[in-house]
Amino acid sequence: MVMDRNTKIIQTSIIGIVANCFLAGFKAMIGIVTGSIAIVLDAVNNLSDALSSVITIVGTKIASKAPDKKHPLGHGRVEYITAAIIAVIISYAGITSLIESIKKIINPVTPEYNTVSLVIVAVAILVKIVLGSYVKNVGEKVDSGSLIASGEDAKLDAVISTTTLLAAIIFIFSGVSLEAWLGAIISIIIIKSGYEMISETISQILGERVEMQLSHDVKRVVVGFDEVLGAYDLSLHNYGPNRYVGSIHIEVDEDMTMPRLDQLQREILYAVHQETGVLLEGIGIYCKNKKDSPADMLRKKFLAFCKKYEYVKQIHGFYIDIEKKFVFFDIVISFEAPNRQQLFDKIVSDLEKEYPEYSFNLNLDIDLSD
Repeated sequence: MVMDRNTKIIQTSIIGIVANCFLAGFKAMIGIVTGSIAIVLDAVNNLSDALSSVITIVGTKIASKAPDKKHPLGHGRVEYITAAIIAVIISYAGITSLIESIKKIINPVTPEYNTVSLVIVAVAILVKIVLGSYVKNVGEKVDSGSLIASGEDAKLDAVISTTTLLAAIIFIFSGVSLEAWLGAIISIIIIKSGYEMISETISQILGERVEMQLSHDVKRVVVGFDEVLGAYDLSLHNYGPNRYVGSIHIEVDEDMTMPRLDQLQREILYAVHQETGVLLEGIGIYCKNKKDSPADMLRKKFLAFCKKYEYVKQIHGFYIDIEKKFVFFDIVISFEAPNRQQLFDKIVSDLEKEYPEYSFNLNLDIDLSD
């Protein structure tokens, strides 16, 4: 599966390199002959696209390396670094293009168009639309951020080339040259695209919230076991596209034996990996009190009290020592709360005032997954 994905990414990137190099050559020739700065800048953008494809190939090769002692979970995150490098290249190309456009605005050069040059630009637009759609579709199928970005960039190039063609037509019929100004606009669009790519890759490297569908799929498998009464605290760490390692807490009956609990954990680990590809490295245990027992009645009372507060999403992991009157549980507070710690402290304080006979040891849990 991994080899098929990597091969597809490399093959698609090679197609992008060949197509962009041909387009860059044609556009550079046309731009020089006609004196069109916008077309020349468009050619430079095609070269940066080809370079991006080369970097994608190198990154894919490194990311597919087998785990080693220094990197026991593999090298998959290299793909995010690759995307960041591509974003920097795009941004640099945009900045240099903007500088050249400003120079042309200050010292304008009148372009000279002919039918052949305009036809070639029109063909280039069609090629970019087809190439962009193909690359993006492949990227979505194999979950490659670099390919998806390249596909979007190609479609953006088609829009930019279309505006270049429009400017040429306007010049032919009106004599008004918009080349330098259009070049500046193109440059700003390129810079914006690079900035957005940098922001996205930095977010991925920092660690993003797990996708809702994957979170639901993992929990669905876990609670699919009859003896699992609840699944909480799912924490997944991404080590590259489709490479997740994590942990989860499950709630089970307080009378479950250790041998059965050990067997249940193994069954869960296997089932989750088989159905979702996620490797759970650990399963924490919460014991649930017998229904309608004194401990269970107190659990319902305390949890109902906490749920009255806005932004409290969930309460779980309840445990009470009846004799010592110690109460333990986790409170999940939404990130939308203005001040999560302040709200948590208020809940604890209000509980202690309402139930002074109990000692509360509560945990402000993180809203890790849906």
